Amino acid sequence: MPTAVISDIHANLEALQVVLDHIDTQNIDRIICLGDILGYGPSPVECVDLVAERCEWSLMGNHDFGVVYEPTNFNLAAEQAAYWSREQFEAQPGSDKSAKRWEFLSRLRVRVSFDSFLCVHGTPRRPINEYLFPEDAVNSPVKMQQIFELIDRYCLVGHTHVPGVFTDEPDFYPPEDLDGEYKLRDDEKAIINPGSVGQPRDLDPRASYAVIDDDRVRFIRLEYDIDAVVAKIRSVPELLDWLGERLYEGR
Repeated sequence: MPTAVISDIHANLEALQVVLDHIDTQNIDRIICLGDILGYGPSPVECVDLVAERCEWSLMGNHDFGVVYEPTNFNLAAEQAAYWSREQFEAQPGSDKSAKRWEFLSRLRVRVSFDSFLCVHGTPRRPINEYLFPEDAVNSPVKMQQIFELIDRYCLVGHTHVPGVFTDEPDFYPPEDLDGEYKLRDDEKAIINPGSVGQPRDLDPRASYAVIDDDRVRFIRLEYDIDAVVAKIRSVPELLDWLGERLYEGR
């Protein structure tokens, strides 16, 4: 079943719409989301509505958790964005739409498995909060070993906003080293990050997502209207301007 994998939207409606429009041009049977619908961006309500409508399911990311519960261990910008996002969901108290949004957010799962894939936002060891960085493949062998021991075959993760594939060699391959496509192998465990829809951090400002089709994973990058998002961020006093400025640099 061809599956589009999106992650780390971070309330960036313009990027999400471009990605969903592109998915509609592909032969895709379902869309799944690895979490962090919320955080940093200026369109939390709209993005939650779209994910709830278009995705088969979504995981809970740390920023989603911060809005629903408490933004613990967040920096100032992330914390302010979390509280402001919560206010946007509370702006329609008692309405059916408001109740449905809170119900959707509160029911986001921490882990989902399908076919040969385990899906988490962070890592199988700490599914909401732990980062798996590309450099961990070289610098953190014990961490990599422990994480791969928790995986039967393949794992999908988000959280770092950096697309690519970890293998159990261990090693990390960015999409450009794979010509944009990774072939799933029976003799190799793999952890795949589709990158971020709304907050890329690999110095490429384009929205990122992935498509799983049979035994292949394709990485896709798309340009979107960054100027429009930055203008929205600047119009919200609770969102710091640099949250928009960094979108231009993909960091």
